[in-house]
Amino acid sequence: MMSLLSLGKSQRKLAENARAKRLQMDLTQEGLANRSGVPTRTLRKFEQEGAISLASFLKLYMVLGGLDEIIAASAPKQTAFSSIDEVLATPKKKVRKRGTRK
Repeated sequence: MMSLLSLGKSQRKLAENARAKRLQMDLTQEGLANRSGVPTRTLRKFEQEGAISLASFLKLYMVLGGLDEIIAASAPKQTAFSSIDEVLATPKKKVRKRGTRK
């Protein structure tokens, strides 16, 4: 499923959410930076522009809470069946462990 949000808007929204969580926890940027191990400069850039590495983003969310929700949101969706007939009619798919060569 495609999103109608651009990458830039998505980054800014993630930054806004992280800032709101930080403020709810009554943390300063320096306090969050110290607790997470992310440099204050990186945190400021993230909150202003939305730019951050994945490792730093995950470190922030370990402190802010919500890391489990982020991981759950990225999990592949399971097919929901409404009847046993649908289950039986569905062809068995091989579970891929690697990508194809090009």
